[in-house]
Amino acid sequence: MLHSLLPVYYVQLSPTEVSVLNVKSNVLVRDLPEVAVSPGAKPTVLAVGSAARQAAAQSGGVWANPFGHPRSLVSDFVLAEAVLKHFVIHAAPAGWKRLIAPSPRMVMHPRGEPEGGYTQVEIRALRELGMAVGAALVTVWQGRSLTTEELLSGRFPLEGRVLT
Repeated sequence: MLHSLLPVYYVQLSPTEVSVLNVKSNVLVRDLPEVAVSPGAKPTVLAVGSAARQAAAQSGGVWANPFGHPRSLVSDFVLAEAVLKHFVIHAAPAGWKRLIAPSPRMVMHPRGEPEGGYTQVEIRALRELGMAVGAALVTVWQGRSLTTEELLSGRFPLEGRVLT
């Protein structure tokens, strides 16, 4: 019963796009997986998504795509966390304060089919990335896009697999 009350986020990741769907409210946030950070010893996030390149150029900051490495889906965990956190915050229901919002269930769906499949390191990085942005339960899914019913029920189709 409690499981069904938690928010559900469906995160699809690729080197060219990140999308976060708040399944219960049907709010979808989709953009480039890019981030701009200020230079210096303690960098701060300047912009995320399509505004990142311009923000980096204007401020002298650094631009990066933490999902754009040729051998691994996550190339920079800290920047990937900043990007994902931005998307999740924008997909959250209006008026929810982070301190009182329940921790969501999250389905991380890496897009693409890397040669040899995803490694245990990549699967763990995706799971920990979801937990780092506040998810109580993270499932890593490989296969076709999931329906709202599948996401809400937590029952995944046979055409694909949950990565462990």
